[in-house]
Amino acid sequence: MTDIPTPAAASARADSVHVAPAPAQRALALHRDLTRVWRNDRGLWGQITAVNHTTLGLRFMGTALVFFAIGGILSMLIRAQLATHQGAFLDTALYNQIFTMHGSIMMFLFAIPMLEGLGIWLLPKLLGTRDMAFPRLTALGYWCYLFGGLIMLTALLFGVAPHDGWFMYTPLSDATHSPGINADVWLLGVTFVEISAVAAAVEITVTILRQRAPGMKLTEMPLFAWYMLGTSAMMLVGFPPLIAGSVLLELERAFGWPFFDPTRGGDPLLWQHLFWLFGHPEVYIIFLPAAGVMSMIIPVMCRTTILGYGAIVAAILALVFLSFGLWVHHMFTVGIPHMALAFFSAASVLVAVPTAVQVFAWIGTMWKGHPQLHLPMYHICGFFLTFVMGGLTGVMLAIVPFNWQAHDTAFVTAHLHYVLIGGFVFPMMAAATYWLPLITGKARIRGVGEAAFWVILLGFHGTFFIMHLTGLMGMPRRIDVYPDNPEWVWLNLTSSIFSFVLTIGFAMFVLDLILQATLGQRTRRDPWDAPTLDWAMPVPSPSYNFASLPISRHLGQSARDAVLSLARGEGALAGAARGRRELLVTSVGVARPHHVAILPGNTALPLYLSASIGVFVLMMLAGQYRLAALALVPVGALIWVWARGMAPAGDLRAVEVAPNLNLPVHHCAQHSLARTGLAAVLVADGTLFVSLLFGVAFLSVVTPATPPPAAGADTVTSLVGLGVIGIALVLAALVGRLNTRSAAALGLGANLLALAALLWLAFSQMDDPTAHARDALRAAVAGYVGLHMLVAAAMAAFVLDQFRRGEITPQTQGALGAWQMWQHFTTAVALLAALVLIAQVGVS
Repeated sequence: MTDIPTPAAASARADSVHVAPAPAQRALALHRDLTRVWRNDRGLWGQITAVNHTTLGLRFMGTALVFFAIGGILSMLIRAQLATHQGAFLDTALYNQIFTMHGSIMMFLFAIPMLEGLGIWLLPKLLGTRDMAFPRLTALGYWCYLFGGLIMLTALLFGVAPHDGWFMYTPLSDATHSPGINADVWLLGVTFVEISAVAAAVEITVTILRQRAPGMKLTEMPLFAWYMLGTSAMMLVGFPPLIAGSVLLELERAFGWPFFDPTRGGDPLLWQHLFWLFGHPEVYIIFLPAAGVMSMIIPVMCRTTILGYGAIVAAILALVFLSFGLWVHHMFTVGIPHMALAFFSAASVLVAVPTAVQVFAWIGTMWKGHPQLHLPMYHICGFFLTFVMGGLTGVMLAIVPFNWQAHDTAFVTAHLHYVLIGGFVFPMMAAATYWLPLITGKARIRGVGEAAFWVILLGFHGTFFIMHLTGLMGMPRRIDVYPDNPEWVWLNLTSSIFSFVLTIGFAMFVLDLILQATLGQRTRRDPWDAPTLDWAMPVPSPSYNFASLPISRHLGQSARDAVLSLARGEGALAGAARGRRELLVTSVGVARPHHVAILPGNTALPLYLSASIGVFVLMMLAGQYRLAALALVPVGALIWVWARGMAPAGDLRAVEVAPNLNLPVHHCAQHSLARTGLAAVLVADGTLFVSLLFGVAFLSVVTPATPPPAAGADTVTSLVGLGVIGIALVLAALVGRLNTRSAAALGLGANLLALAALLWLAFSQMDDPTAHARDALRAAVAGYVGLHMLVAAAMAAFVLDQFRRGEITPQTQGALGAWQMWQHFTTAVALLAALVLIAQVGVS
């Protein structure tokens, strides 16, 4: 099924009046109903409880801009320090904190949240839906992002910010070489922020796969959605290695578990591998959404369609795949084997191919169209000039002999900024000038934006092109003073002067946005004459996006034609007839209508949950580990309350989406958004587990001569304990399929038995995890499995409670499906972990 019948002109709701209302009156009635249901609460409390994607997307982007400004100020302090060789502006300790915080802010508090915010704000509008899949999860992600960022900034104000570089290389960042809480601020603060990134990745993945307008096939959806789908997949797989590394390093710093200590069987290179398994995909995580912006704006500015849609999609998929095979090119100088050098060098060069495919497709689109030099096109031209240069220097750094010479010099710093500012900031500025009328409803004031572009372009190339030269002359990066070499001094001074020009340009750009939002005249609908659904709505966009959701016939219309039809209710789910937030869920491939999801309303629960996690982080920073453990109690309680809010309630009858088409609500549907979301979570969770196993394998190869197990370890007893765990978990997985109250009770008991057996093994059979890295990794793997057993037991208890309350019936499945998926995953990783632990203790 690819279309939905068009509703009659008369209202779908039965009433006592049999005369059909006029189209304008019907549109007004739909608008009022939807506004009442979808609007935020009033006042400051309304800002706290808002879960609407438009509000949260704008909040993400606005907060990211604030952090960008702070990171920019820190960069000015760096350039002021390097303007002269004496470096008298900052002392070394403060300089190290500032350059570490500059990189950390720009990567974790600006770039990632900015692309998250753009995706959260834009995707529902492009796909023809009213909100993201899990609004409360979006809100939780924002509060975790804000609180994590504030923790890092507060540390900078009090002089205890991270000072080991945004890459936190060990042993510089271990407890011996970095005493105090500086490194802990980075490890815990960034991990706190990464909750937001993983949450956004789940949201984006599920929204794109399951909430497209009926008939919008995967092969026909806007390219921005393809780019964001690739980005979210990379985030689900790319962030867990860094989370794993951060947790391991914090365990080493806090409790002495020697994962990276070579004197006790660890290896500092393990940190580099885990970090760059995230760090290099991070570059493409940042680039892909910006490239998606390019693919949306260029055809509109050129009055044509995109050239090579299929080739671009193939290039996106190739980039997603190849980006995970390049991490070692950041480690060419650490002494890895020559065969590995050749492989990763070739892979690093190969990644230029899908990037070039996209660039040529954009150029071809401009060639076949009629480019119009509006302000967004200025920034797109800035992208081409800057990013292509950064890509060429990236190919240079992929060649091993050149990398050996340029490694850790200012040349690498220049390359990084050409790629990130050229490949992300210029497209984001194009996006801001393109979509701002949809946000403010105002037309821009000509002149300031154009001047800002030229100042930014001049300032950027004046700052960073020169750094290529200083790098080629041998100037290292991450230093606060340097020798009085004449060829370095004048180049650094020139670079510093242009950096202030760049700052002025960014200030002018922000001024242009403010002037448009405050003094601009009201703009017409679809001021760019774009064909996409994001402009098929009033400006500024309402909280619900569409009065009725687009259907197949709207996908072939111009935005200007579709907006009136949708406003009159000639699409699906017109209005808010049942007084609740509803959206249409479709199938993954061809977007066939599947069921109706009922979304939660405004709530402060995400704020409370993120604040509870924040208390845990603060207790860890203070070294109060027992209090930190107690802080997890309210976290668990709030998660339980969160899950209770998802229980079936109200009218669960099928919904008339359109005449002759009734769909069940999500409580009665087999493949709901929650199941798709949990599948995405398990992808990230599984990657985290694989990262731990990678650590086990790496240290087994690098430090194979490990001491034998302690004499007190009883092999037979260990095997018995592992057998009890395996049998209990397999039993829990099997009974979960029975869908009965007794099965839930049996599953709860089996999980508790497995958890008790694991705890007994940990305290009676495992060696001291502070003695050797082998023992520490065994304990980490066991802790990972134990945590999953605990969650599985909690989920079984929740299902049992749902049976008690009558929330699980033959029609409504409650949390049964989620528990079953989690139970099967836990069983699989536990059995695999058991094999690893057996191998580690030398049992055949």
